[in-house]
Amino acid sequence: MTGRALLAWNLRRVRVAAGISQERLAADAGVDRAYLGGLERQTENPTVDLLDKVATTLRVPLAELFLQPDVGEPPPQPLRGGRRRN
Repeated sequence: MTGRALLAWNLRRVRVAAGISQERLAADAGVDRAYLGGLERQTENPTVDLLDKVATTLRVPLAELFLQPDVGEPPPQPLRGGRRRN
């Protein structure tokens, strides 16, 4: 797995586990939502500083974004679409 693929996998895994949308994470981290989506699609090449901001916003150590998934582990699923009810 490439570095970008590993980052994309873990970013989505951590974000979805926390129940945070891309839009919310981007706003909280001060990052453009399209750029954050690009990280999850492996089309962007982030700086360490940006990854540090995202990890801090997600309240995980930076190393959490580079954990190797277990063999056969299914890819993380996206959050369910649509607006949440209050």
